[in-house]
Amino acid sequence: MDFVTTLWNGGGSLLSYVVPFLFVLTIVVFVHELGHFLVARWCGVDVKVFSIGFGRELFGFNDRRGTRWRFALIPLGGYVKFSGDADAASAGTDAAELRAMTPEERARSFPAQSIGERAAIVAAGPIANFLLAILIFGATVYAFGKPVLAPRVDRVVAGSAAERAGLQSGDLVVSIEGRPVKSFAEMQRVISARPDETLSIVVDRAGSLLTVPVTPALVEQNTPLGKQRLGVVGIQASRQPSDWTTQRYGLLESAQVGVSETWYVVERTYDYLSKLVSGRESVDQLSGPIRIAQVSGVVAHNSGLMGLINLAAILSVSIGLMNLFPIPMLDGGHLVFYAIEAVRGRPLSDRAQEIGFRLGLGLVLMLMLFVTWNDLLHVRSLL
Repeated sequence: MDFVTTLWNGGGSLLSYVVPFLFVLTIVVFVHELGHFLVARWCGVDVKVFSIGFGRELFGFNDRRGTRWRFALIPLGGYVKFSGDADAASAGTDAAELRAMTPEERARSFPAQSIGERAAIVAAGPIANFLLAILIFGATVYAFGKPVLAPRVDRVVAGSAAERAGLQSGDLVVSIEGRPVKSFAEMQRVISARPDETLSIVVDRAGSLLTVPVTPALVEQNTPLGKQRLGVVGIQASRQPSDWTTQRYGLLESAQVGVSETWYVVERTYDYLSKLVSGRESVDQLSGPIRIAQVSGVVAHNSGLMGLINLAAILSVSIGLMNLFPIPMLDGGHLVFYAIEAVRGRPLSDRAQEIGFRLGLGLVLMLMLFVTWNDLLHVRSLL
């Protein structure tokens, strides 16, 4: 009950967390599975089931080509089941089903497709996730523009890295490490990702350009996703209304912004994972359904529908990346098997694939248990 009480007291009823979470997750899962589905149909593969969620079906319908579209009881994911698949994870073929098929039906089964077609079908899910993020980020700036705060220093925090480096109130940051900086948010992104590194910052001070070496300090900040280690220099943004502008984008420019924002999420994710492996990052930021639900509720409460849609874009990138990990049971694991098949000229034996899928399932289950435990520790810390 403590968990429910925490959610209730954090900003509303339990539904204020569950409903936004299911809204975001359903969008991301639907688009991922739709990627698989559309490319499979394009390749001429029969699709037996398109499911949002797992377990017992709540409601559904059959389309004119025989695909069962269903919503299931457990809404934490989804799957597309192709003709000839042994199960929803495509972890092998159903030999009995294939034998019972006519030659025409067998030609439309998933196992009958070429390596390239199978790889395209599998890769289409993560690719659809990336395209969704690009579309959301791009459409947002196209429709509403992008508020931009000039990277001007309003105040320097006493005893901070900025003070030690000699930054002053009124300085306008022009570039960091040779990279032009156009907004305060862009400056924060660069600095936060490079703690304990000496950065060459060029500032405009009363019309003169000065180069100032600054070393961001490493600090831990509490966020809904746990503690985050960030680089900070100790400056506050300008409060002058004249430093705020709204940048408008054309269609092509909006698409470029969408790609740039999506790539930033990819870059930050891999940066975190590399630091996690090297021991420079904490596992606190590894989140499961509980914390994602918490964040969804907070975003819905503070930012409304547009905030949730942008959260869906970020989550879409994360799910796309996760599915590309070379772990059997995930899309990346299937792609590894197809690569091995292409090199060998024949697939791995059924036994080898079965062992791989079992190991993959074990890894996925352990990861799910770990992130859930991580979430519970995070919730406990809020009590």
